[in-house]
Amino acid sequence: MRVLYFALLRERVGVAEETIDPPSDIRTVGDLVDWLRRQSPQHDHALADPAMVRIAVNQDYARPDQTVGPNDEIAFFPPVTGG
Repeated sequence: MRVLYFALLRERVGVAEETIDPPSDIRTVGDLVDWLRRQSPQHDHALADPAMVRIAVNQDYARPDQTVGPNDEIAFFPPVTGG
């Protein structure tokens, strides 16, 4: 699974992307976020506030109950506002 981090989340985690192999019981976006938060204090800090994190699976916005698989690309980014 390829995981991408953008903007402030990239700064907090400390990497722009990583390839991960989560356990087989990680089946949804919500499961993945919970698992990632347990991987390091940096991940926990970056993903702690759901209001400050948007998630896309294979370049489509995703909800916490969306399923994820080993070949998916998961992107984490802050909310975007325009002017």
